[in-house]
Amino acid sequence: MMSQGVILGNKILDVVVVAWFIAQFYKVVGSLIEERKMNIRRFWETGGMPSSHASTVSALATAVGISQGVGSVLFAISVIFAIIVMHDASGIRRAAGKQAGVLNALGKSLSNLFEEKFHQEQLKELLGHTPVEVLAGAILGIVVAFLMKGYLLA
Repeated sequence: MMSQGVILGNKILDVVVVAWFIAQFYKVVGSLIEERKMNIRRFWETGGMPSSHASTVSALATAVGISQGVGSVLFAISVIFAIIVMHDASGIRRAAGKQAGVLNALGKSLSNLFEEKFHQEQLKELLGHTPVEVLAGAILGIVVAFLMKGYLLA
């Protein structure tokens, strides 16, 4: 009988959370290097390098493949889910972030033009990911799952 995982007794969830944590922690470290200050908020924010969406779903699919087999129905479901999430992260969510940037700039221009504040809060622009950020996240998730293969199968 396989031993239980830490999170809800599920080893696959453990692997997924580790992949997510590493991706988000990297964003904090990256902001520390780029901005020369600690920005702990990056740990909970979306967007940026690497994609934690991609790292979690690729870790999920890989862990399911390792533990259930690549011929299993669960693996097929996980792969399709991963493809949809990664496509969304680099497509729809990225486009929404770009649109937010345009709207923020428009609001600022209108505020300057009419000397009146048009919009109180800035829309969040860092929503999605570039294809490179998604690829990096996917590779991270796959690597984490394979590094934790012994844990998954124990």
